[in-house]
Amino acid sequence: MNASPILASRTVSVLATAALASVWLLFSVAHARAFNATGDWAYLLFVASETLVAALFMLRSEPAAVSHSPLDWALAIASTGAPFFFAPSGEGLLPAARVLIVAGVLLQIGGLLSLNRSFGLVAARRQIKTTGLYRWIRHPLYASYLLSYAGYVLSNSSLGNAVTCLLASLLLLARLAREESFLSRDSEYLLYMRRVKYRILPMVF
Repeated sequence: MNASPILASRTVSVLATAALASVWLLFSVAHARAFNATGDWAYLLFVASETLVAALFMLRSEPAAVSHSPLDWALAIASTGAPFFFAPSGEGLLPAARVLIVAGVLLQIGGLLSLNRSFGLVAARRQIKTTGLYRWIRHPLYASYLLSYAGYVLSNSSLGNAVTCLLASLLLLARLAREESFLSRDSEYLLYMRRVKYRILPMVF
């Protein structure tokens, strides 16, 4: 059942963007301070990647159709904001896992550049991207986030970060399922799903 179109209104979009930007700013300041204190470059990678996401979101194209479902909007906003609750801990079970952050950020940049202005927050029908990383998996951005989450929590181990990682991952997977349910109403996207069978990990899922 669809909700009122007010959910897709410019006002709601602006408010959601402002709220996420505020949390992102606090997140970025905390990680900039952690970099100054430790010299750990992985913190700067997080800031750089989230800045790229914010810039592309502001420059996103207008969709041909957008979901009006409150659940889709809630999942999109919650899964985008959840990672901003990661906090530098200074200690990790596996400090070398920072390499997963690097891999995740590189995958994220590749996915964003492949997607370009078709990037959006809530499930919407824009131009379907089938080039770049989208030739191999349907959701390279989600794959990059999960990889970065794992690297972060292993190199910044705390109960809070473990809970954040679990919650952010579950929200992301739920968002993925809802997004594909919405997009699969489009015959062109159905053809794309048949051609590219895997969502985030080739030969597995």
